Amino acid sequence: MALDPELVAPGHTAVVLNEMQRGTVGDRAGLPMLVEAGRPAVAGAARLVRLARPAGVEVVHCVAASRVDLKGSMNNTVFARRARKDAELHPRTAEDTAAFAEVVPEIGVEPGDLLMSRLHGMSPLTDTGLDMLLRNMGISTVVVGGVSLNIGVTGLVIEAVNRAYNVVLVRDACAGVPPDYGTMVIDNSLSLISRVTTVDELASIWAKW
Repeated sequence: MALDPELVAPGHTAVVLNEMQRGTVGDRAGLPMLVEAGRPAVAGAARLVRLARPAGVEVVHCVAASRVDLKGSMNNTVFARRARKDAELHPRTAEDTAAFAEVVPEIGVEPGDLLMSRLHGMSPLTDTGLDMLLRNMGISTVVVGGVSLNIGVTGLVIEAVNRAYNVVLVRDACAGVPPDYGTMVIDNSLSLISRVTTVDELASIWAKW
C-alpha cells in the first residue's frame, strides 16, 4: 500500500536514526556480523537524511555512549555484562569512548540536525528527553532507521507507538543480524504497528516540498 504523503509531510515529521555510529556499524564496532549486515542500511540512511534536510524534515541521530568507567551504564543484560567484561580486558580511553559514539561519516551530522546520546537503556526513547524534544518541535510522525532490528530499532518503534507517534519504518535504512531475521521482524512484527516504506518512496514524496 502506498504511503500517504500527508503522514510524512515536513513540519510534523522527523527522521530518527538509531545507533548509526562508529561503535556499531563503523570502524570501532565489535560485532563484524552487524557491520556487514548494516552496510546497505548505512547507505540507505545516508541517502535518507540527504533527502530529508532540504525538504524541511527534522533529522535526529540517537547514539549509545558510555563513560570510561562505565558509571551509569546498565549491567542487567547479557549484552551489557559482555560489554563490561570486554572493557575490563581492554581498557578504553576517553578518546575511545568518544569515537564509539560518533555518527559514521557516511551519514554525518549537519548543523541543523539534533544529536541525542544515552548512557542507559536499549532504545532511545527511554529517559533521554527525545520524546519531549520531538513534541516541542511539533513532531507527530517519526521515520525510523538504524540498527538493529534485533533490539534497538524494534524498541524504538514500539516505544514511539506507545507514545502515540505515527511510525514509518524505512526498510532499506535499517538492518538486523542475520539479515533474514531482520526481514522477518519487519514483515511479521513491525509491519503490524508501523508503516513500512523505502527511501525511494520517501524521495518521491519529499521531492514535492
